[in-house]
Amino acid sequence: MAAISDNTVINCLHTDFSRTITRRFSRALEEYKLLKSGDRVCVCISGGKDSMLMAALFRDLERRGAYPIDVRYLVMDPGYSEQDLKLIKSNIERLGAPAEYFKTEIFSHTEKAARNPCFLCSKMRRGHLYAKARSMGCNKIALGHHFDDIIESTLMGMIYGGQTQTMLPKLRAKNYEGMELIRPLYLIRERDIEAWRDANNLEFLQCACSVTRREEESKRKEIKRLIARLEAENPQVPQNIFRAVHGVRLDMIISYKDKEGLHSFLDDYDEK
Repeated sequence: MAAISDNTVINCLHTDFSRTITRRFSRALEEYKLLKSGDRVCVCISGGKDSMLMAALFRDLERRGAYPIDVRYLVMDPGYSEQDLKLIKSNIERLGAPAEYFKTEIFSHTEKAARNPCFLCSKMRRGHLYAKARSMGCNKIALGHHFDDIIESTLMGMIYGGQTQTMLPKLRAKNYEGMELIRPLYLIRERDIEAWRDANNLEFLQCACSVTRREEESKRKEIKRLIARLEAENPQVPQNIFRAVHGVRLDMIISYKDKEGLHSFLDDYDEK
C-alpha cells in the first residue's frame, strides 16, 4: 500500500463530514455485510464525484487499517478526451491513490447505438470492469451508486417499467464466478457528496459520454426533479421510497416473482 500523507480531502471526512458521509459509509459496510476478511476489492473510478468520494473513503480505510482487505484502484478509459483523462489523473493524485488505468473503445460503440445507448454503455462497462478486476486477483468490484441513485431507480422502475425492484447493496456476478459487486455509498445522499466536493474545491467529470451530453432531458432527470419537488413538501419522501423496498409485505402484493416463477395472492386465497 502506498503511503498516505496528511490529506485534507480525506481528513475532512472525520470532521466536517463524519455524520453525513463517514458514519453512513461504515453503516452500509456493516449493515449489508459488504466486506469480509481477505477480500481483494477493486474500487472502480469513473472520474465523477461519487466514485472519487468512494476512493477517498477506501483510502481512509487503508490508512486506519479498519478492515483486513486488499484494495486496488482501477480507472477504465472508455474513450475519454485527453482533457477529461488529465482531470481524472489529477484528482486521483490528490487522493494519493495508486490507480491502474486501462483503455476500452466503449464510447465508439455506444455513439453508434440507435437505441438505449446508456444501457449498452453500462452493460459494457460492467463486463470490462469484472474481467479486468478478476485479472488483478480481485473478488469484488465497488461502484459509486449512492442513496439518490437507489430511490431514483426504484421510482423509475415503477413509473416507466411497471415493476417494483431496486439496486441491491451487493450482487453476485452472473457471468463471472466468484465475483461480487458492492455499493458502499448506498446510504449517502448526493447532496452530501456535492458538499464534500465543494468544500475541497474539487472539480470532477459530469459525464464524458457525447451521447449523454447531447441529451438535454432524460427519464432520470425527470424523476430527480419529481423527488425534489415532493421532498420540498415532505422531507420524509426520499426515506419513505427507500424504506418501501426494505419492508415489502408479500401478503399485501397482488403478485411477485422469484426463482420458482410467478406467485399470485389468489394461489392460497381460499385456504386462508
